[in-house]
Amino acid sequence: METTLGKKFAELRKLNGFTQDEVAEKLGVSPQAVSKWENDLSCPDIMLLPDIAKLFDVTIDELFSDQPTAKTVILPEEQRVDIDKMMFKVVVDSKKGDRVRVNLPMPLVRLGISIGMKLPQITQNEALRDLDIESILKLVDSGAIGQIVDVDSSDGDRVRIVVE
Repeated sequence: METTLGKKFAELRKLNGFTQDEVAEKLGVSPQAVSKWENDLSCPDIMLLPDIAKLFDVTIDELFSDQPTAKTVILPEEQRVDIDKMMFKVVVDSKKGDRVRVNLPMPLVRLGISIGMKLPQITQNEALRDLDIESILKLVDSGAIGQIVDVDSSDGDRVRIVVE
């Protein structure tokens, strides 16, 4: 199924708990304009894109991405998915333009940790060197899903870890 800008906009609005009227007020447009955007009858003015991205706490690239928006959620026990059916995703976008995408099944991550493996050094940034994968797994075991880590380093790299 194709994700349109309108569908993505509606998804982000709902994830952030806004009504169409609230978004319209914050962006200085009419509620009818927001409705038209969400129904793919029109698109926001290009000059509004930075404000929309800021409002929804995403990048402009994420506004146009067909990937689901990853927000962190703690699921109640009765709604949790078997962790062994989940994926551990590492996304690195470097300032130099490198793009790294790693998708690992959670059983493989658990196995690697149990035998003492560490994630390869994904960046030279100090803040990310001490990333504790075991602690992330404990969070997931407690029901956390979605974007678990999102770090913008001082040298311009962005690293995200998503579990879904």
